[in-house]
Amino acid sequence: MRSANLLNDFAFKYVFGEDCKEANDALKSLLTVFLERKVNHVVVKNSEMVKDYTKMKSPRLDLLVEFDDQTTVDLEMQLRQTKDNLLNRFNYYLARLHGSQDMEGKSYSQLKETIVMVFFNLIIADDDDICSLYTMRKYSGIPLVKDEKEDRMKLMTIEMPKVDLNKPLEDMNEQEKMIYYFLNCHKGLDDSKIKVMIESDGMIQMLEKRVETISDDRWKKIIEDFQKLHENEERIELQLELEEAQRQMKEARKDKEEARKDKEEARKDKEEARKEKEEAHKEKEEARKAILEADKKVKQMVCKMYEDGFTLEQISVYCSLNVDEIELLIKS
Repeated sequence: MRSANLLNDFAFKYVFGEDCKEANDALKSLLTVFLERKVNHVVVKNSEMVKDYTKMKSPRLDLLVEFDDQTTVDLEMQLRQTKDNLLNRFNYYLARLHGSQDMEGKSYSQLKETIVMVFFNLIIADDDDICSLYTMRKYSGIPLVKDEKEDRMKLMTIEMPKVDLNKPLEDMNEQEKMIYYFLNCHKGLDDSKIKVMIESDGMIQMLEKRVETISDDRWKKIIEDFQKLHENEERIELQLELEEAQRQMKEARKDKEEARKDKEEARKDKEEARKEKEEAHKEKEEARKAILEADKKVKQMVCKMYEDGFTLEQISVYCSLNVDEIELLIKS
């Protein structure tokens, strides 16, 4: 097997982004296949990235491409999942790219189309679609603009693991063939399907010539050095993810402590309410007993006055009770 591997970020950008006709032709073929539109002329806006690799401090290389109609495409090769939300990240890239257009003194109808195209070596959506195009739509699915040409911001995802690598070559479409080549080009002619494609497919032949330029020992060392840079960046990214996780844990502990305090306060409030309820019940019971005691004394007084010969009318005047009430007390 050879050292060249198009899943390597640097190799991918070099094969398609070098400032030469062969790389430009390979890039046009790739864009034609996945955008499903004829691409006649493209310019890599940051082709210098593959010339100054020895001075690189960061191995994150986006491939920024501009069509003759000024459509801009940002090509990415995303190899691994991160704790950072990938789709949010690439939505941000799309918004940043779209907003970078100089619109001073221009109408917004002059905004050019921007596309972020990401090749994922992992599955991000629970469906069978290998290539997915995301645009701005209502919840109901109705597009934001009536004319598709007016939809200027697009995110395209290519989920390479969804390709059935065991599918017969004759049953594969152009997208599947190119993805198969991306995933297996490091095997070279040792892979029977790669061998057949190299022999019979003009597009793959073009890619193979580009891959062959980075298959000798000199490029092997460059790619290995770049991979070390990439691994170092991954370590930094993992460290940042760890720090973020620690921050979130700290926030979670803080929230948990706040919730505990709130729960304790609620328990205290509940206890206070229970005590107040008991106190109110006690006061109510004491008031009931006081009323019963007062009624008892009134009855005793009425009965005593009646026994002492007072008339019902006299007792009524003295006790502020009517005759019927006095008779009821005497009889009870």
